[in-house]
Amino acid sequence: MLKTYHITTFGCQSNLADSERIASVLENTGLIKTENKQKTDILVFNTCSVRQKAEDRIFGYKKEVEKLRNINRKLKIVLTGCMMHYSDKDLKRRLPFVDIFIDIKNISTLPKLLNIKNVRRRTSDIKNDYLNLEPKYTSKFSANIPISYGCNNFCTYCIVPYSRDREYSRPANDIINEVKKLIGKEYKELWLLGQNVNSYNDKGLKFPDLLRMINNIPGDFWIRFTSPHPKDFSIDTIKAMKESEKFAHYINLPAQSGDNKILKKMNRPYTANHYKKLVKKIRKAIPDIAISTDIIVGFPGETKDQFKNTKNLFKSIGFDMAFLSEYSPRPGTAAAMIMKDDVPHKEKEDRKNKLNNILAKTALKNNKKLKGKTVRVLIDRKDKGSFRGRTEGNKLVEIKPSAKIKVGEFRDVIITDIGPWKLKGEIK
Repeated sequence: MLKTYHITTFGCQSNLADSERIASVLENTGLIKTENKQKTDILVFNTCSVRQKAEDRIFGYKKEVEKLRNINRKLKIVLTGCMMHYSDKDLKRRLPFVDIFIDIKNISTLPKLLNIKNVRRRTSDIKNDYLNLEPKYTSKFSANIPISYGCNNFCTYCIVPYSRDREYSRPANDIINEVKKLIGKEYKELWLLGQNVNSYNDKGLKFPDLLRMINNIPGDFWIRFTSPHPKDFSIDTIKAMKESEKFAHYINLPAQSGDNKILKKMNRPYTANHYKKLVKKIRKAIPDIAISTDIIVGFPGETKDQFKNTKNLFKSIGFDMAFLSEYSPRPGTAAAMIMKDDVPHKEKEDRKNKLNNILAKTALKNNKKLKGKTVRVLIDRKDKGSFRGRTEGNKLVEIKPSAKIKVGEFRDVIITDIGPWKLKGEIK
């Protein structure tokens, strides 16, 4: 009899939110979570396909699975997530150690596929209804809340429209009900998730409306969201952010490149100048907002002069953080099919390092403004005797040990030391 399960999650916050729903489905059958892979009966891989490295990690599990099967002959291996865009035939050929391949949208049917009959509650297998499965939250104070699924943008480098299908906006009432339950349990941080959150539209109710609705719910909590698209970032969204006192002053605004020709090849329908003007509007409305971005270096055909435009964007904006990645072709995307990956790996690494060097300077400059100030911090973990947390601007703070500190609470912290990637402080 199958008794325990273990989920290995790859990728972004949306994948983490999906894994919480997978856990809910499995625990609904009476299964118990275990952190020990050697003692699990069901091993679920919730996969990411955004970069080749993420897929390579799955292929690298073959030997480990063989060892686990020698320990437990009844072990069942399940694969779901973004790699499910490949054909069943291709997946079975490349991952012969997997027993069950299942689309995340059909995850409520997993007990049936595992031949588990003692399901405690009936769950629907209607497409996208899985978003309303009550998650098994991994945190007691911070929650990931999907507000949409999939994407309609078809950026030429991106696999998401193929791996997660077309964009679907979750009904606002379902989102609000989930939020109210979490606030009732005194959750302090709510992340609204979607591939393109600011194109959210539930029968005319749009993203700024949703922000205002959540902000109006009584409670002491922060609202965060990721990821917005520059082309859909409306004036009303900026207004809603400014009006919402619970909106934490941080956004990740993916630029992907600072060169107009590369942006066009990426099918990103905005210019570097549009991006700069958008940031200027956001900062005018919320002067203390922290802004991070996503950048791909070495996109097919990217010249050194075009990369300089991205460097200039970095210097011009002065980001607080950036998530930098080297271009890797994703099978089935337009870039992989019609463009040659012609920037050498060494050159990609060099470009990434140059952006990191600029980022270290701008992040340090921005963080200097916080030295000596008292900031509100959400304590999220204890690490080697000290506590750590995040500011509204999503900046990491290391806090000196104190008997007064508890994980999962807000505390006022005086910033005593600063660096580009980490702040240090003391409880006020």
